[in-house]
Amino acid sequence: MPTPVHPADWSGRFAALPVLQQVAAAMPGMPAALQRMGQAVLAHPFRAATLNIDEFAGEVSVSVATANRFARALHFAGYPQFRAELARGFEAILAPVESLRSNLRHGASIPQAMAASLGETLGNLEHTLQALQQQPCEAAVRLIAEAEQVLTLGWGSSAYLAGLLQHELEPYCSRVSSLAQAGGPSHAARQLVKRGPADVLIALAFPRYVEDTILLTRLARERGVKVLALTDEPTSPLVPLADVVLYARVNRQIASTSNATVLALLEALVAALVHNTTGAVQRAEEMASGVLPWLQIGPGRRPSARKESP
Repeated sequence: MPTPVHPADWSGRFAALPVLQQVAAAMPGMPAALQRMGQAVLAHPFRAATLNIDEFAGEVSVSVATANRFARALHFAGYPQFRAELARGFEAILAPVESLRSNLRHGASIPQAMAASLGETLGNLEHTLQALQQQPCEAAVRLIAEAEQVLTLGWGSSAYLAGLLQHELEPYCSRVSSLAQAGGPSHAARQLVKRGPADVLIALAFPRYVEDTILLTRLARERGVKVLALTDEPTSPLVPLADVVLYARVNRQIASTSNATVLALLEALVAALVHNTTGAVQRAEEMASGVLPWLQIGPGRRPSARKESP
């Protein structure tokens, strides 16, 4: 059973949702059983928005009839209508959950499921490729090429992508680092306050957008750092903070974002930078030479272990 909370103690980032404010205001005048429902909703609003009436009523140890009475006390026709209103506040978070729920209703073999996912990725890539002609690709490459320091930023799954982008840029940028480090957002903020107009931040944010990415990108703007945003839609919270924006189509039926499409865009961006970098071959050779002792040439052998023939 969800942990009860007293309405007077209820607070948090979901407090702004009107339907939850309505629950908190109405609870003191409710019978005990309905108050138990209200406490459960306030303690776990996301579960209340995602579970059906039977599941949530079971968790709270009340009857379905009580759940419906609770909703009617809040002037809804029934619990399904209350749940729908509550879910509106979690649309961005719930979209992949509902999509997964819908997809699993249609049985598919393992090969069919894999083929559908790959087909979805191909569609995203095709859409991204077609849209590329109208995007400021030259401006994006110029920002990176002219920057004194290049910083990559992303949290959630984008943290891994930001790290991969830093790795890909390494041979062609004199100074590049990823802010998605173990120190967390506070470490990233410490690095950003040292940066300025000569630097560029490449910020990645895709559904579900992570608030830390937006806050840190805003900090970068305040320091005068130029911002290249990689995101999915013009409505993305990164767009108003960016000097240049590149878009990737990231639709995915069983999750919020297709990371494959984003990775392809990152590789395309690096490829464009390489074509625009003087001495790119020499830089790549120097990088390869530097890491050569750690690369395996033959089975069980490193280059440093090779011996000259007598």
